[in-house]
Amino acid sequence: MEITRRTAVTGAAILGAAAAVGLPTSASASGRTAPAAPVAPAAPGPGTAERWGLHEIVLDGPDKGNPFVDVTLAGVFRSGDQRIKVPGFYDGEGTYRIRFSPPRTGAWSWSVESNVRALRRSGRVTVVEPAAGNHGPVQVVPDGYHFVHADGSPYRQIGTTSYSWALQGEEKCALTLDTLSKAPFNKIRMLVFPNVPAAYTDPFVRTGTEPGAWDPTRFDPAYFRNYERRIAQLLELGIQADVVLYHPYDEDRGYSDMARADDERYVRYVSARFGAYRNVWWSMANEYDGVDSKSLDDWDHLFQVLVAADPHDRLRSIHNANIYYDARKPWITHASVQSAGASMDGLRAHLHRQFALKPVVFDEVAYEGNISERWGQLSGEEMTSRFWNTFVGGTYCGHGETLNPEQKPSISWLGQGGTLNGTSAPRLAFLKQVMEDGPAPGINALQPDWDYEIAGVDNQYFVKYFDDATPTQWAAVLPNGAGLAFKADIIDTWNMTVTPAGTFNMAKVPRGAQDPARPNIELPGKPWIAVRFTKA
Repeated sequence: MEITRRTAVTGAAILGAAAAVGLPTSASASGRTAPAAPVAPAAPGPGTAERWGLHEIVLDGPDKGNPFVDVTLAGVFRSGDQRIKVPGFYDGEGTYRIRFSPPRTGAWSWSVESNVRALRRSGRVTVVEPAAGNHGPVQVVPDGYHFVHADGSPYRQIGTTSYSWALQGEEKCALTLDTLSKAPFNKIRMLVFPNVPAAYTDPFVRTGTEPGAWDPTRFDPAYFRNYERRIAQLLELGIQADVVLYHPYDEDRGYSDMARADDERYVRYVSARFGAYRNVWWSMANEYDGVDSKSLDDWDHLFQVLVAADPHDRLRSIHNANIYYDARKPWITHASVQSAGASMDGLRAHLHRQFALKPVVFDEVAYEGNISERWGQLSGEEMTSRFWNTFVGGTYCGHGETLNPEQKPSISWLGQGGTLNGTSAPRLAFLKQVMEDGPAPGINALQPDWDYEIAGVDNQYFVKYFDDATPTQWAAVLPNGAGLAFKADIIDTWNMTVTPAGTFNMAKVPRGAQDPARPNIELPGKPWIAVRFTKA
């Protein structure tokens, strides 16, 4: 359970959070009941917060005019030589919030800056060590191609996509969360704006009944409260929320086609509301090149707005349809790629990494399903294979499922969540265990330009994946493994078995020789087999 401290400021008083059923509430100076915030129960003691947790300041202020536009709000947090300015946001009914995720332990002071005098307050909070299970936000390994939690724990991404699950009703969301609690996925891609039928459809205040009648200057706090509650529920399950800000599938309402000033306001608002949750990742758009109203310059600009608005510096990416976005730009932390072809071969996956010079997640490689569209027809074997190919390419993969009796993607796991009906998920759990048993933070393709077609860590760990080929033996080549002894295992990636195949000494080779001595590994002659070597 996430541990959170909320500070409700009414005059000089600092009030603790009250844990109601599901959502806590705060009292306000005016006697109003502040809208419930989707944060979990209070921290261990008064005036404390957990490192990498969520510390919230709740303030009463004006509710006249348009506070989303008229009121400026930020909290300045100080500890020693560290100063962090955190934007706040209006949560409706005269309630304002500032959310801060402390990056280190110790005493912190804070002060509120605002153009409204009544909101200017100050206080202190003591940040304590994180509780068990709190490893901090996911970051990119410095100068590397893999991920790690802030406390140094490795993070091996096994992601899925369910676009509008968080916007469904209570019963459907509960079903999705129950499914996720039993599945291997540790990241889920989820849209802020709906792309399929949903219970929550209006992120902005409606001004009429026609689809395009809404006011981009007035957010609907209830909509965003619901969404961030789903983020908090994912956090309790240890799942990263890959929050997708735009997409090209809402032409009837045009949420992704706002003017620049409205886009800037929206990006700043979601950053202030969601950014303190340590499991948040930002995806600027799904299939960004399908949003005709925005140019490449517009996307670059919005990334710069996001970077400036997010003092917590969460991971950032953007997802393509046909035109790759240059992941080498400084505001991109990792590449989010749509490519079915690259996931069918470890070398092709590796080449994407060579281009991006950053971690690569193939967030869309087609989906396991039964729909008529080509992109939703993968078998469970094909879905699993794409994960293994990207794994041995030193990259990561994403899952999705379109299996349902009506053969409609909008009501499948991909569209609305619910249950998983395919056969790949257990195999992805098996792969995740293989990854966790391997070296941290991850493996790399080794000398792929010399056609070794093997991945691992030099002199320590090697994996060879045969995909749908059915050899009965393999004369093993281990680059940079000469002179060492290795234990070999035959891994059946579909039947989820590991069979020991003996220990082999990789003899040293005289200078000028082409390869190390090549032990002959007997194989079962069926598809979906991998061989793993670990240093004996």
